Amino acid sequence: MAETLTDPADLLILSEADNVAVAVRMIREGAAVTGTVTARQNVPHGHKVALRDIPAGGEVRKYGQVIGYAKEALPAGTWIHDHNAGMGETDLDYAVGADVRPVPAPDRPATFRGYRRAGGKVGTRNYIGVLTSVNCSTTVAQSIVDAVERSGMLADYPNVDGIIALKQAQGCVTDNSGSIFTILRRTVWGYATNPNMGGALVVGLGCEGFQIPKLKEAYGIEETETFRTLTIQEVGGTRRTVEAGVEAIRAMLPVVNAARREEVPASELCLAMQCGGSDGYSGITANPALGIASDLIVAQGGTTILSETPEIYGAEHLLTRRAVSPDVAQKLLDRIAWWEDYTARNLMEMNNNPSPGNKLGGLTTILEKSLGAVAKGGSAPLSAVYEYAEPVTEKGFVFMDTPGYDPVSCTGQVAGGANMICFTTGRGSAYGNKPCPSIKIATNSAMFEKMEEDMDINAGDVLEGVSLEEKGREIFEAILRVASGERTKSELFGYGDNEFAPWHVGAVM
Repeated sequence: MAETLTDPADLLILSEADNVAVAVRMIREGAAVTGTVTARQNVPHGHKVALRDIPAGGEVRKYGQVIGYAKEALPAGTWIHDHNAGMGETDLDYAVGADVRPVPAPDRPATFRGYRRAGGKVGTRNYIGVLTSVNCSTTVAQSIVDAVERSGMLADYPNVDGIIALKQAQGCVTDNSGSIFTILRRTVWGYATNPNMGGALVVGLGCEGFQIPKLKEAYGIEETETFRTLTIQEVGGTRRTVEAGVEAIRAMLPVVNAARREEVPASELCLAMQCGGSDGYSGITANPALGIASDLIVAQGGTTILSETPEIYGAEHLLTRRAVSPDVAQKLLDRIAWWEDYTARNLMEMNNNPSPGNKLGGLTTILEKSLGAVAKGGSAPLSAVYEYAEPVTEKGFVFMDTPGYDPVSCTGQVAGGANMICFTTGRGSAYGNKPCPSIKIATNSAMFEKMEEDMDINAGDVLEGVSLEEKGREIFEAILRVASGERTKSELFGYGDNEFAPWHVGAVM
């Protein structure tokens, strides 16, 4: 006789169209899955069990969508994962604009206390950044930051959140008209002008491909009291450049410190949305809850950025259906086509994305992962699509083309102008960003309790009865508090000094 599941909440059926359910807790072999279905094997929590017989080659459905195909006949009650299900050809209905719906008006105007910048943008933090034009100047950049911190001068400027060396491994032996150069230039200037940056110093060597004068020329940059540049070969070597850098920061500090927080509308929020270490609950708890928070920001007139193109692959039709125009939809599809070509040229495939940790957490294919990841984008219309590190100028919900690797993806979003980050995780991610605070949202309570010192919000309680609407509102309110100065767990640990990672696309010569 089959055992009885101790609680109906042990199993989640997400759509009437689904032929699998998700285990909230371990389902033991022999346990009753439904009144007529018995588990044929142990089903780990976060993983899937067949609700009915699925023939070999048949569709596996979750979220009401195809997430893969059966590699063999799968009787009802079978544990379904990558050993018996995989990718196949899917026919996606792009239906451009079919699901565009107006965003409901907010119940009340929301505000936060931010730093208004001269150019009109609003920051949530007030950092000074020391950036590099080439790997050859990274040691000097770090030495400048170390010397400033050792001097104790920062103690006299309490409105400055800190100074950070944003080091990178590129900048030379690249075609100065190619993708590496173009992306690096956009990224460096995007960080220098991010609204969370009160001041910036760019340090170069002098002979590199990425010339500082070319950066200035490209963007019409003039040096000011909060933007300076130094070139090691011109200044006269390492020691002199470090000394000159320290003096440049010393002169900059009083000006940056003069910034004061003031009440500003939530329309000034520009939120980067990320998921890392995803699991089988990501698309059920944290991601859709963040999607609700995203919609609340858009309703206030703010901006939210979804990214990680390889992690929307197979779910892009859910975004084209929300595109405000055929041009916006086509831009997204063009980026998908670029990624298909990019992976093929490098002898890879798009389905290699789910990591070992993702698979341990219950994710079987990139289709399943993508359908859960897209939920971060809520339901607002898709108003624009950007290439990596391009300035985000449209309000509303937008997409930026980035890799799925979180540090590289976040770097592009921050370069684009994000002043806040929300990061969902099921396995437990260790990530932070300077200059942007990163709110960590756990997808399940077990991981939250295990890594509570690193997690800011637990969305696992959605499985225990908290509504997605309640959790979305909780995330939205946390965003406002953090934007006003409340520190996140990753900030308290000091994360963010090593997470500047521009995307490296192209040939190193």
